[in-house]
Amino acid sequence: MNNDSSVASLATRLRAEATGLRAGTRMPSSRTLTERYRVSPVTVSRALALLVAEGVVVTRPGSGTFVAERRAAASGEADRSWQNTALGERRVDPEGVALGLIPVPDGIVPLVGGYLPEGLRPTRALAAASARAARRPQAWGAPPPEGLPELRAWFAGLTGCTPEDVLVSGGGQSSLWLALRAVVAPGGPVLVESPTYPGLIAAARAAGLTPVPVPVDGDGVRPDLLAEAFARTGARAFVCQPTFHNPTGSVLPPDRRAGVLKAARQAGAFVIEDDFARHLSMGAAPAPLVAGDAAGTVVHIASLTKATAPSLRISGIVARGPVAERIRAAQLVESFFPARPLQETALEFVSSPSWPRHLRAVSAELRRRRDVLAAALAEHVPEIQLPSLPSGGLYLWGRLPEGLDDAALTETARAHGVAIAPGRPYFPAEPPAPYLRLSYSAAADTDALVEGVRRLSAALRASR
Repeated sequence: MNNDSSVASLATRLRAEATGLRAGTRMPSSRTLTERYRVSPVTVSRALALLVAEGVVVTRPGSGTFVAERRAAASGEADRSWQNTALGERRVDPEGVALGLIPVPDGIVPLVGGYLPEGLRPTRALAAASARAARRPQAWGAPPPEGLPELRAWFAGLTGCTPEDVLVSGGGQSSLWLALRAVVAPGGPVLVESPTYPGLIAAARAAGLTPVPVPVDGDGVRPDLLAEAFARTGARAFVCQPTFHNPTGSVLPPDRRAGVLKAARQAGAFVIEDDFARHLSMGAAPAPLVAGDAAGTVVHIASLTKATAPSLRISGIVARGPVAERIRAAQLVESFFPARPLQETALEFVSSPSWPRHLRAVSAELRRRRDVLAAALAEHVPEIQLPSLPSGGLYLWGRLPEGLDDAALTETARAHGVAIAPGRPYFPAEPPAPYLRLSYSAAADTDALVEGVRRLSAALRASR
């Protein structure tokens, strides 16, 4: 069971229980609640803490937890509609980012999600690294604004650049946001792959930019189409995921990598390389675009989050020349720097023997899960076409038969007990066909993957 959803579920039950009791009534003990609801003491503690924060209950050390005095009811709902005029038309749409963050209820098989399954996360190794990091003398002081020198050197080693080219930032999404705002003027166009990661589309629009789609095929973006898009739009940036592209899983071949750099240089534009899945490889991963770029065309983003745990939000941004100064200035103004304890923890972990062992385990397990999910799809829903099997990443990208509505199928699938992601949000404009993105990382195990596909098959039959 997802721990956060367990806490929320227990809090809902205890909130309802407290509502029916008089103020001052003692709530059942933590031990009683643990036994009654068959949850861990940690879950009970967190649920009670949530209710304390809400003012539903109060705790009295040595005595227990009691129903709080009822708050006086508001005399009426205040009219806040004036805010719509003050805020104007511009809004931030979080849907693209929230897609992979919404908890899946118990009983629903998750074929959605963008993180490693709980059993594959290096929780113990991270806890040990965090404990070691916290004991460092300067762990709670301010780090250098560009990041810990040793961590910058580690990120530099991934790209063949120098540590001075690296800025330690707070996760891939934050880094994308910084890079977009540093490189593209407000209101300007930014070229993006189509399909692409919905969080990128959301970040671009939230920054006041216009994402312009450049189609991809089985080998990624075509340099000739990219060059045409630069010429047509006057864009000064192209955001891409050349290694284990989300959602298709494609890897841009060497000739296209060279063509992308050539097209950008001829246009006097930047390439923002989102290298989010490098450590999710099932074999060898090609060198990043930035490794062959001396001119400073590429702004490279490498994140640790996907290969570790959702809250290890640490990434490295590689940039050279004036754009590097602009990105560093933007981070300094926005958030100063990522928390030093988190940087120290990341450094401890990637410098330990646990890191290569973890990567080997991730590679083997993701390959096994990918193969099981692909085989189950071939057996139970052969009408979903898989153009290819990715050699890294967390997803399969499947094309649905013509005439099917991917959004409607998503709702039907949920009613049949399986959560899937429709393909539509991955396109910055109208999609050319209906697609699904199916994650093999979120389900509890391979048996759950097979069961999820069986439920998806039933949903497909019901949709026709």
